[in-house]
Amino acid sequence: MPLADVMSGAAPAAVRSKAIERIRQASTSMGQYGRFASFLNGKESELKLENDVLSLTLNSHSGSITRAELKKYDTEYSPDESKKQFGKVVLFEGDKNSFAFRMPLPQEISTSDLYFTPRQVNDSTVRMTLDVAPNAFWGIEYVLPKGSSYLVKIRIVQQNMADVVQSNNRNLGIDWHQDVKRQEQGRMFEERNSALYYKYAGGSVEHLSESKNDSEEREAKVKWIAFKNQFFSSILVSKRPFQTADFNSEVIKGDDYLKSMTASAVVNDYDWRASVPAEFDFFLGPNLYPLFSSLDDKIDEGEDMNFTRLIPLGWSIFRWINTLIIIPIFNFLGSFISNYGIIILILTIFIKLVLFPLTFKSYKSQAKMRILAPDIKAINDKYPGQDNAMLRQQKTMELYNKAGASPFSGCLPMLLQMPILFAMFSFFPSAIELRGQSFLWAHDLAAPDAIVSWSGNIPLVTEYFGNHISLFCLLMTVTNILYTYLNMQNQPGQMPGMKWMMYLMPVFFMVFFNNYAAGLSYYYFLSLLITIIQTYAFRYVIKEEDVRKQMKENAKKPKKKSGFMARLEEMQRQQQQMLKEQQKQQAKKGR
Repeated sequence: MPLADVMSGAAPAAVRSKAIERIRQASTSMGQYGRFASFLNGKESELKLENDVLSLTLNSHSGSITRAELKKYDTEYSPDESKKQFGKVVLFEGDKNSFAFRMPLPQEISTSDLYFTPRQVNDSTVRMTLDVAPNAFWGIEYVLPKGSSYLVKIRIVQQNMADVVQSNNRNLGIDWHQDVKRQEQGRMFEERNSALYYKYAGGSVEHLSESKNDSEEREAKVKWIAFKNQFFSSILVSKRPFQTADFNSEVIKGDDYLKSMTASAVVNDYDWRASVPAEFDFFLGPNLYPLFSSLDDKIDEGEDMNFTRLIPLGWSIFRWINTLIIIPIFNFLGSFISNYGIIILILTIFIKLVLFPLTFKSYKSQAKMRILAPDIKAINDKYPGQDNAMLRQQKTMELYNKAGASPFSGCLPMLLQMPILFAMFSFFPSAIELRGQSFLWAHDLAAPDAIVSWSGNIPLVTEYFGNHISLFCLLMTVTNILYTYLNMQNQPGQMPGMKWMMYLMPVFFMVFFNNYAAGLSYYYFLSLLITIIQTYAFRYVIKEEDVRKQMKENAKKPKKKSGFMARLEEMQRQQQQMLKEQQKQQAKKGR
């Protein structure tokens, strides 16, 4: 029916109402979208960009990347456990991801509402354009280099737009949302390592809460924004820093997705006359330390991107140990050994060889302390009670000095090994190199090696232990108990209550490590097993009778007190004197 007949009353009231609403919406669109109103309707189509490692799908409706698939990585999670359907890792797809620019017009409009004209410029480049006039356009260009690049170049491109658009708005806005997909077997651990990260321009890397819903508003300049899960990340880097940015992260209850992450940011100083007014780098790929390290010069030579901070390698000294020692050795071994179980074995042996002098010294010190145990007991019997505490301690230290022994020499080597143990605790769960790598019965060294599993929710057990038993974790626990037993033999004077506590610790560790990566439990198992073998070897090599003879010879030699021992004895003498003075004062008050 002609529009004139509709409006004149010839048409039914319902038809007239709909026509009036369409006219009103068209008028509103023209007012808000101006020259871009014609792009509110169009035909939806898709184009693809691919290289050796990345496959991208781009949609003409919104002109954005709607799907990103990593060709070299397989997902370890199947939505349907009964069918066990696994495929390539898809970082995002469909309506679970949206990326749009807010165009700097008098009234901001979002590219998510617009239909672009897609053009395949070449095998590596796709351009989405809005042709507002015969010789003027505004568009988004995507460039994916051939080879093994995970880095997509995004450019805002335009031509003769200053003649078409009259706007004093110089803020280009970005709205980015993604429901982060689950990729691994264990949701709990993957969720714990998923978070929204961002880096201040020329500053530090920060992140929202990893365990709960969180949001932040930042007025300071932000260089990049990352949506990260345990092993993969989507990172948006702006050539000119974002002036402001708002972030939000919410935990998703369910199986298939982990968290809903949203970022809204603004790049200012937009120039309608420039041919390329804004540029971005979009990383879509694995959290691989060497890869992140290599991207700094490729993105911005003037600033360290610090992408490696997305990999949780521990705090301070633990991170230094991982980045300066463990990762270089691990990557070196991985360059010519394909079996990562063997690599972990070699790495463990190497660490044990480096620490061997400290371990040997520790055992020798324990042997001396076992020999001195009867003499120490005699001193305790000779000087009983609290009143003789200082004198008892002084005599004990004199005994140590004469025998050439120290109660601290056995502890110090063990303390020096602790940073390596803590560094490994951070390294193995975050090493994507182990992901999907099988060894013996473990089909994935980056996940628990469950040999027994059960369904259902058992109170406390499911929450803290999980619904499975990991074999490497079980072996680690058994070797830990055996190692504790051997240590108890070296310390015959240990209090009974403390002995029970020492035996319970391996059980606590089993509960804690049961949900961790098999590679971590495997490393601790190997480390404990080698330590047990060393202990038996030391017992064979270090004869207590020989140590006793050496201690007797040391006792005969004149000993010059070390500065530490002299200061310690002086402190003991002063404390003894103060104790006597206090006793005198109390005696006077009692009269």
